[in-house]
Amino acid sequence: MSAKLETKVSDAWGSETPPQARSADTSGMVQATGSAAESGGWAMPVQAIGLLLVAPALAVVVFLFIVPLISSVTGAFDVGGALSLGNFAKAFELYSGDMLFTLAIVLLSSALIALFSIMIGGYLTLGSNPRAVAILRWIYRWPLFIPFIVVGQILRTFLAKNGLMNNIFIELGLMTPLSAMSFLDWRGIVIAFVWKQTPFVALLLSGAMASIDRSTIEAARNLGANRLRILVEIVLPQVRTTLLVGLILSFVTMMSVLSVPLMINAQSPTMITANMAFRINAYRDYGVANALGLISLLMTSAVAWIYLRQTMREHSR
Repeated sequence: MSAKLETKVSDAWGSETPPQARSADTSGMVQATGSAAESGGWAMPVQAIGLLLVAPALAVVVFLFIVPLISSVTGAFDVGGALSLGNFAKAFELYSGDMLFTLAIVLLSSALIALFSIMIGGYLTLGSNPRAVAILRWIYRWPLFIPFIVVGQILRTFLAKNGLMNNIFIELGLMTPLSAMSFLDWRGIVIAFVWKQTPFVALLLSGAMASIDRSTIEAARNLGANRLRILVEIVLPQVRTTLLVGLILSFVTMMSVLSVPLMINAQSPTMITANMAFRINAYRDYGVANALGLISLLMTSAVAWIYLRQTMREHSR
């Protein structure tokens, strides 16, 4: 009886499929199931899923940026339904001085922003008084959270002839009421731009300076270099790219601001953005307004091209 039992057991084990065959059959079943699912149409390809995920962002870029840009560019060359340079000729005839004024204001503001940002970032990195560094780090970021229209209103009441600044100087005996003068001109625009954009560039610059290897700074100190020399010769060359990025972003931002020139400098010359608003609101002249917008775009593109050229040159090294 035991022999019969052994025979049945051996027959049962022999009738089983080997592990290799079982795994092969299982994989074949999975592949068959997958192919059947694909043929059934309910399984979506990975590429289609990726396109669906990206589609909302692409739609926003296309309909809110590319389409209006193409419309503005074509509208700048449209004169009475025909392609012409008449809008550009009229823009240069009426507003060539304002174009130069805009470029000068933005370039001067960018230079001052660079200077003050280097000063703030340098003191945050090399300052020896921890309390002063903490206070500066806490205060200098405040203008980041104030909109440009609020900046224009604040400085309009501060820089006027009877504004807060002149009243303070009169109370301190630094000037007489008759010698008080208004800063609501190009100087007010520069002050507004520098006050608003310096914290942004300083934030980028101070972060880049904080990531520098401190051993280079300590080595320069051990060799007797003062803080100014360390800042100019050791720190700034290592954060030059970050400074350039911040200034270019600030340049583009200042070129697009409308509220500050309207609220601070209403007379001529003024900035291109104010001229664009005037052509649209007063004359419904979208052609000249589009031409002015394209001219400002070319200005910012030139600055961006300088940055890209400098970046590619550094990467090629």
